[in-house]
Amino acid sequence: MKTDNETFRLIAKTTAGLEQVLADELQQLGAENIELMTRAVAFDGDLELMYKANYLLRSALRILKPLTTFKATDEQKLYDQIYKIQWHEFLETEQTFAIDAVVSGGRFTHSQFISYKTKDAIADQFRDRFGARPSVNTEDPDLRINIHIYDDQCSVARDSSGDSLHKRGYRYVVDKAPINEVLAAGLILLSGWKADSHFMDCMCGSATIPIEAAMMAMHIPAGYFRDAFGFMKWKDFDKELWLKIKREADDKISDFDFEIIGSDRSAKAIDIARQNLQKAHLHKDIQLLKKPMELVVPPSGGGLMLINPPYGERLEETDIIGLYSSIGDSLKQNFKGWQAWVISSDFTALKHVGLKPSKKYTVYNGPLECRFARYDIFEGKHKDMKRAAGEGLEK
Repeated sequence: MKTDNETFRLIAKTTAGLEQVLADELQQLGAENIELMTRAVAFDGDLELMYKANYLLRSALRILKPLTTFKATDEQKLYDQIYKIQWHEFLETEQTFAIDAVVSGGRFTHSQFISYKTKDAIADQFRDRFGARPSVNTEDPDLRINIHIYDDQCSVARDSSGDSLHKRGYRYVVDKAPINEVLAAGLILLSGWKADSHFMDCMCGSATIPIEAAMMAMHIPAGYFRDAFGFMKWKDFDKELWLKIKREADDKISDFDFEIIGSDRSAKAIDIARQNLQKAHLHKDIQLLKKPMELVVPPSGGGLMLINPPYGERLEETDIIGLYSSIGDSLKQNFKGWQAWVISSDFTALKHVGLKPSKKYTVYNGPLECRFARYDIFEGKHKDMKRAAGEGLEK
């Protein structure tokens, strides 16, 4: 195990709206010089922190280690600058690599073209120096390279994650329109739930949200079920350090004192959810119910409900307004004393929940701009509930 504590700049990628959540997670891990960016957070750390970030962060998609930045006004300048990088320090001729390119604005408009030019520069450099070149493998490369171009500013980084970190490794199958694991975890963190009360998802689909809640509550690392990370194929991979980090994190796994419940009206969804719980070894920790939300009776003592109902743009729903009205009715009738969070991109339907949200955040589910709204379900008198409902509809 290396004892070198050299620090370097790292970038953690996330989805829009979760930047502060990710920054908070990084601060808890001990990251320094944290800087919020668009769909990303930059920070300083050492090798140990880079490994921990991949294994423990719940709201990160990728952890990038920057190599260089430069100005590229045309494809020849891009090629020349990529060629200058000492790629043999990171890659052998018999190994494989892949390029992930993101471009916006300016001279370059096609990410695939950028990938081709980068590949050509790397391959040509190896041919010129060693008479042989590494191959491209987009599925399971030894080195994944990230190129980001905004206007004429180009950043090149090594991807220490490999597969996106949302691929936790527990999801066996999915139902239609599943929520991304990183977004699910980010929403739970955004809600402020501290695993100190019951947790429910009454539209659980393939159970991603309840699984992420259980992993959080039981201190199961986000990457616990993954077999591999990109940094494991790097030349400087410190296996002893990695095993130490993993062992220390896994030793913190513990039981949870409250109930986590997922329910759905769809028998198919519940069957898929059950398979995913089995794969995550959480079938004894999460209760599944095949019931529509209006028939669910929550455990006493209050808790937090988080649901991802159908959106008009995403799933066919003959009466989307009626669905959201029924969500509000169920909350008011059955969930007094609870805090409910709803994510939706259908802002009109969301108003028909009929309650005034006490908090609202803007987040993105893929390309869809969404509202993540909190409703406090009072245990007060019926007239108080009606007043809150009236205020919600007027908003």
